[in-house]
Amino acid sequence: MSDTSPISKPALFISWRVRLAIGLIMVLAVLVISITNNLLTDRFTESTRNRAELRIALYSGNLMAELRQNAIVPQLLARDPSLIIALQEADYSLSTQRLISFVEEIGAASLMLYDTDGRTVAATDRNRLQSLHKSSPYFVDAIRANVTIFSVIKLEGGGYKFVYSRRIQAGGDTLGVIAVEVDLQKFERAWAGISDAVMVMDSAGEIILGTSPRWRGLSEAEALATTSPQTAIERAIKATADWTAVPADAYLQGEAVMRLEHRIAFRGWRMVSFTTYESVRERVNAVLALEVMGFAILLALAFYFLSRRTAGRLAIFQRESAKLRALNVALQREIAERKRVQETLAVAEQTLEQSSKLAALGEMSAAVSHELNQPLAAMKTYLAGARLLLRRNRPDEALSSFGRIDDLIERMGAITRQLKSYARKGQEAFSPVDMGAALASSMSMMEPQLRQRQVEIARILPDEPVIVMGDRMRIEQVMVNLFRNALDATKSERHPQVEIILSAGETATLTVRDNGPGIADLDALFEPFYTTKQPGDGVGLGLAISSGIVNDLGGRLTARNGQSGGAVFEMQLPIMGETNKIEAAE
Repeated sequence: MSDTSPISKPALFISWRVRLAIGLIMVLAVLVISITNNLLTDRFTESTRNRAELRIALYSGNLMAELRQNAIVPQLLARDPSLIIALQEADYSLSTQRLISFVEEIGAASLMLYDTDGRTVAATDRNRLQSLHKSSPYFVDAIRANVTIFSVIKLEGGGYKFVYSRRIQAGGDTLGVIAVEVDLQKFERAWAGISDAVMVMDSAGEIILGTSPRWRGLSEAEALATTSPQTAIERAIKATADWTAVPADAYLQGEAVMRLEHRIAFRGWRMVSFTTYESVRERVNAVLALEVMGFAILLALAFYFLSRRTAGRLAIFQRESAKLRALNVALQREIAERKRVQETLAVAEQTLEQSSKLAALGEMSAAVSHELNQPLAAMKTYLAGARLLLRRNRPDEALSSFGRIDDLIERMGAITRQLKSYARKGQEAFSPVDMGAALASSMSMMEPQLRQRQVEIARILPDEPVIVMGDRMRIEQVMVNLFRNALDATKSERHPQVEIILSAGETATLTVRDNGPGIADLDALFEPFYTTKQPGDGVGLGLAISSGIVNDLGGRLTARNGQSGGAVFEMQLPIMGETNKIEAAE
C-alpha cells in the first residue's frame, strides 16, 4: 500500500490539472467565438451594405446615362433633312430604311415617324406602319410643346413603354412627330444575373422596372406581399440556424434582406435594392471556422502531451494534427483567394464610380462658371458704388454695399459647394421651396442691373404661398437666368417692360414676359452655346442649363413669342399637395 500511494497521487494530480486546462480552453473558446461573431457580424454587415450602396449607385447611374443618351436623339432626328422632305412631300419610300440605319448607330429599341394625323409613316418595326397614335400622350404632348417630351406608357400585359418624342417643324409649320422608344427592359435582363433584388419606382411609388417582371405596376409593399410568407415554425427554425445575422430591414421570399434606397435625378424616380445576408454569414462562419480550428489544435496538443507516454497514442495524435494542419492551410488559401477577388471587385467598382463622376464634373464646371459671372458682375457694381460713397464720406451706406457683396460671396460659395458635393456623393433629397421667397431672392440678385437701367417691372403674385418640392438654389438660378435674358432683350427698347407672373394651379407656373424683339429661332433656343447676344455678353449656356435643371425637378421650361410682341418664358414645376406639406412639416 505504501509503495503504490506515491505513484497514484501524482497521476491523479496531473489528470486534474489537465482537466482544468481543457475546461479553461473550452470557456475561452466560447467567449472568443461569441465576441468574434458579434464584432465580425457588425463589420461584415456594414461592408456588405457599403458595397450594396455602391452597386445601386452604379445601377442608377447606368439608367440615367441610358435616358440622357436617348433624350438627345429626337432633337437630332427632328432636323434630319431627308425626314423633313419626306413629310413635306408625303413620300416615305426611303424613310423606314433611314430610321433603321439610325437605330443601329443609336442603340434605341425602335424609332417611329408620325405625320400630323398621328399615322405611323415610317418605323424600324415594319409591323407598326400605318398604325394610328393620334390620342397617344407622346404624340399629343409633342405636338403641343417645343421641347422633347418623355412619356411612360403602361401596356396591357403589365409592362411599360418609355418614349421620347419631339415634333418636326419646317418654316414654322408642324410636319409630324419623331418618337424614340427607349429599351429600359435590358436593365431587367442584366439584373436577372445578380444576387440583389432591384426595383425602380416612379414619383407615385409605382414599380416600372424590377428584377421580377410580376412586380411591375405594384407598390413596394404590394410587391413584397406577392411572396408567400413562411410559417411561424419555419421562421423560428431559420432564426435559430441563422444566429450570425443582424435584425433584417425586410423579408423577401421569406429571407431576411437589407433594404437600400437611392433617388434618381429624373422625374422623381427612386431605386430600391434588397441584399441578402448570405455573404455576411459565409464570411463570419469562415473566420469562426478558423478560430474553432485553432482551439481544436490547442486541444489536440493538450491531448498529445497527455498521451505521449505511449508510442501508439503519440502516432495517432501526430496523424490527426497533420490532417488538421492540411485542412487549415487549404482553408487559408481559400480565404486568401476570396479576399483577393473581393479586393479586385472593389477596385473596379471605385474606378467606374470615379469615371462617372469625372465625366459629370466636366459638364457641371461649365454651368458653374456661367452662374458665377452674375454675382461677379453684381459685386463689381456694388464695389464701384461703395468706392463712390466712401469718397463722399457716406460710410454707413458703403457698409450696406459691403453687406450685399458678402451675401453674393456666400451665394458663390454655395454654388461651388454644390459642385464639391456632387463630386462626393449623389444628389441631395428635395425639400419644400416657397416660389414667392425664391422669386424675391432672385430679384434682389438682379438689383444692380435694375439700378443701371430704367426698366418697368410688373409683378403679379398670388395671395397664398406657392410651395414646390425641389432645390431652392437651382430654382433661383433658373429665375435669375430668365430675368437677365428679359433685361438683355429690352436693351434696344425706348420703354423697356418686364412682366413677372406667379400662379398656382395643377402646377406652379412662373411666367416672364418682355417687350423685346422676340425669339427668331425657337427650335435652337435651348441648345447649348446658342445665343443671340454680342460676343462677350454670353456663351449660350444659360437656357440650356435652366432647361436641364427644370427637367431634373420634374417640370418643363417652354418659350414662345407673345401675341403683342416680345418673348414669353414659362417655368412649370409640380406643385406640392397638402399631403406632402403635412409630411414635410412632420
